[in-house]
Amino acid sequence: MKLWSWLLAVVLAICAALGLAYMNRETVFAMIAHSKLPHVGPNHPVTWAEGPAAPPPGRRRPNVVFILADDMGFNDITFRGGGVARGAVPTPNIDSIGRQGVDFLNGYCGNATCAPSRAAIMTGRYPTRFGFEFTPAPVGFEKMVGTESQPGDVVKPKFFKDRLAEMPAGSTAAKAEAVDVLSVPSSEITIAKLLQGQGYHTLHFGKWHLGGLKGSRPEDMGFDESLGFIAGASMYLPEHDKDVENSKQPWDPIDRFLWPNLPYQVQFNGGPMFAPKGYMTDYLTDEAVKAIHANKNRPFFMYFAPNAIHTPLQAKKEDFDALPQIKDHRLRVYGAMVRNLDRNVGRILKELHDDGLDDNTLVIFTSDNGGAGYIGLPEINMPYRGWKSTFFEGGIHAPFFMRWPGQIAPGSHYQYPVGHVDIFATAAGAAGAPLPKDRVIDGVDLMPFIQGKQAGRPHQTLFWRSGQYKVVLDGDWKLQSSEAQHKVWLYDLSTDPTEKHELSKAQPERTRTMLALIAAQDAQSVKPLWPSLLQGPVFIDHPSGVPQKKGEEYILWDN
Repeated sequence: MKLWSWLLAVVLAICAALGLAYMNRETVFAMIAHSKLPHVGPNHPVTWAEGPAAPPPGRRRPNVVFILADDMGFNDITFRGGGVARGAVPTPNIDSIGRQGVDFLNGYCGNATCAPSRAAIMTGRYPTRFGFEFTPAPVGFEKMVGTESQPGDVVKPKFFKDRLAEMPAGSTAAKAEAVDVLSVPSSEITIAKLLQGQGYHTLHFGKWHLGGLKGSRPEDMGFDESLGFIAGASMYLPEHDKDVENSKQPWDPIDRFLWPNLPYQVQFNGGPMFAPKGYMTDYLTDEAVKAIHANKNRPFFMYFAPNAIHTPLQAKKEDFDALPQIKDHRLRVYGAMVRNLDRNVGRILKELHDDGLDDNTLVIFTSDNGGAGYIGLPEINMPYRGWKSTFFEGGIHAPFFMRWPGQIAPGSHYQYPVGHVDIFATAAGAAGAPLPKDRVIDGVDLMPFIQGKQAGRPHQTLFWRSGQYKVVLDGDWKLQSSEAQHKVWLYDLSTDPTEKHELSKAQPERTRTMLALIAAQDAQSVKPLWPSLLQGPVFIDHPSGVPQKKGEEYILWDN
């Protein structure tokens, strides 16, 4: 018997003995095939380039600090009186950005999943304009998720094997690094590149997830210095570290893929991978604080994008131990991760204050998409329906704050819909950088609207698309179309912000008009750079880990 066959047989026998029925042959093979982690060297110090010894004379351009949480649910912060475990985890530092600046009451993500949302943020454009439509993922992962189902499942996922021939050369290799070829085109202009051209020093921390090809890495896309990880995630600490508390979700193929496949590592400016020092979010913040201080005398743009609070769910022991009132272990680990992220946001804000940069810094905070249903926690996106991967409000309606003392009145609230695509133009406007003229920029500078200098809506329409699943927000009306299901959902968000009353049959003319808007936007989009290999159900009204029932609503997510 060959070694691979013997190993597979042993693993399957163990899984059967443990009653792990979901661990089928394809699942185990995919996990084995991807389990060869890259070499990671020991931790070493990072030296940040020092700015001038003294600030330049006269008024200098403002700094921009953009903080992007990962998979944060709308109800994960206490800003509106909610929070993890009904408010058991205060988030005073994140909340302070909204209280000292503007809260966008209807702030929308660029997409319902990580990478396309980040592409929209970085470019100010709908990612379907340049083919970055699906989140880069190894083929083995797509196959595992797309061929696995639980006994009794009403809707089965699909893996489109016939589309493998359409994948870019090199992307179907077993190793996880193959996803590097699934990249944002190097011809796109990021906000970092735009501000770099205006003399800004540009800094990236944490997650990139926009590709690893030469020309598409952060150091190639406008960042002078970059510390983080190119792929979509990393461990926060090694699984068996004495300072970590772990929570695994055995029903979830995504979770089972992550634990054996993620390294605990970072790269600095594209150099060799090395181990961070301590808990990942703490480490990235340690370095961000040093970089702020190093650049206090010149204008800088900082993109701080930790993987917190994305899976794998790993909390620092001290944060976990601080929440004994939360009895559910998974919720306690999750809450501890939120607590840690909030504390580190506070450390960044404190450094800006200590270096005298508060009044001359635009701080932006949001999440890349809504909270993920696959972690099995039912309240993270309350009061909204849906999860990450859906275009229901729970998947794309995010906390969205901006603070700029002297420019934005504290305690402001802005009601009209805005999107991640607006961050590009808003940061450019603050820096005095002209927008590119050779391409469509879908976002707008929000400052004139916030300050009352410009009336009306920043957008009449906003669009989202993931394969056959498409959405338009037109004024206060929102229409979702799942072509694979021959189904539409129409809601009037002005009277029904939580999407409880579907109106497509009562509003046939409006439904036709909004479908025509989607078709017109599709005509401006390009073919995806790689095909969707996976189409899986995401149930709208309950998280994963709950048995499916006939008649429950779901969307089909393409990736």
